[in-house]
Amino acid sequence: MMPDEIIPHSRPSISDSDIKAFVSVLKSGQLSQGPKVREFEKKFALLIGKKKAVAVSSGSAALHLALLAMDVKGSDEVIIPSFVCSAVLNAVNYTGATPVLVDIDPLNFNMSFESAKRAITKKTRAIIVPHMFGCPAEIDKLSELGIPLIEDCAQSLGANFKGKKAGSFGLLSVFSFYATKVIATAEGGMVLSDSEDLIFRIKDLREYDTKDDYVLRYNYKMTDIQAALGLNQILSLEKFIDRRREIATLYFQEFKNCNFSLPVWKEGRDHIYYRFVIKTRNSAAEYLEKFQQKKVICRRPVYIPLHVYLNLSGFPHTMEAWQKTISIPLYPSLQKKEIEKIIAIVREIFK
Repeated sequence: MMPDEIIPHSRPSISDSDIKAFVSVLKSGQLSQGPKVREFEKKFALLIGKKKAVAVSSGSAALHLALLAMDVKGSDEVIIPSFVCSAVLNAVNYTGATPVLVDIDPLNFNMSFESAKRAITKKTRAIIVPHMFGCPAEIDKLSELGIPLIEDCAQSLGANFKGKKAGSFGLLSVFSFYATKVIATAEGGMVLSDSEDLIFRIKDLREYDTKDDYVLRYNYKMTDIQAALGLNQILSLEKFIDRRREIATLYFQEFKNCNFSLPVWKEGRDHIYYRFVIKTRNSAAEYLEKFQQKKVICRRPVYIPLHVYLNLSGFPHTMEAWQKTISIPLYPSLQKKEIEKIIAIVREIFK
């Protein structure tokens, strides 16, 4: 690494074997949804511990189809946290249902159980529970509320909660394989469930052609090219997670005397450190500019909270997190010299 090279906030991990898997599909001539997609679905369901999986074109498509399979519609309400990306809000709005926003736990930035409990009404049809930044939410307590749960595992593939995989608790769970996610297929997603009926409905809605009846369906298929890459990336999943934890351990050691709060999680939650999120004493904005000048790209972990988009008030923990959190680069492809530079710059800025 040259001294003046920029260290990006995120970067995919692509190996020679990933490239070979990709090229093999190109040579086969079977590019669209086919045998590789079916193999990916079977192996992914087995990995998480669900009976069935359906591969789709994106995490957003996975959320949309999960809600449609549950027959969520305009008269329903869906509870979601405010401190999450807009894809979750979009999926609810696609169905015409009303999104009901709730606040977060100020320590781990996941959905607040108490806030979710207070938001339940007779119209509540589902709760979408993101496991933020690789740290599982209070999925056991949320499960006791009696409302169907959709686990959003876009950032938590490989994480465990009390010995079970994130994504194995909800009625449905969704995953994303965007370019910088835990495993990457460039774009792509997956929906999982133990319900044969829900899986049948999702598969039916995933593609619109060669149907005997007409209902509104979608072009949400994954390609065999993406699936081949996903299958090969799964082989490196444990290595990816081990590397994330190795870097996180180093950060904890090197940043323990810095003027910010380090990530916090409770016992029983097996963090994979998809993001290494620190909480500053002052506004994050001033620090982000300093990192930019030093060519270490840090980000707000959530670009804008959903309640800000919707001009809503009453989300104090979300607002504080938005104003004071910074995501430090952490991903498996970081090199030793890059990590050393990140540590040096963080310590310089927060001395």
